[in-house]
Amino acid sequence: MKQGIHPEIKEVNAVCACGESFITRSTQEKIHVDSCSKCHPFFTGKQKLHDAEGRVEKFKKKYEKRNK
Repeated sequence: MKQGIHPEIKEVNAVCACGESFITRSTQEKIHVDSCSKCHPFFTGKQKLHDAEGRVEKFKKKYEKRNK
């Protein structure tokens, strides 16, 4: 490997939106995630919708008109 061109990788504390935190390695100082293994639907078996800017309501409203 060439010297001086690779970023420094260090241990950081990653924090999830659910409040869970875990240690990982990264080039960033802080990491904030939306879902982790404690709250992600794939691991929990529960469906959870991440609604960003009302997209779910917008989708339901759009297709509600077509079904009437």
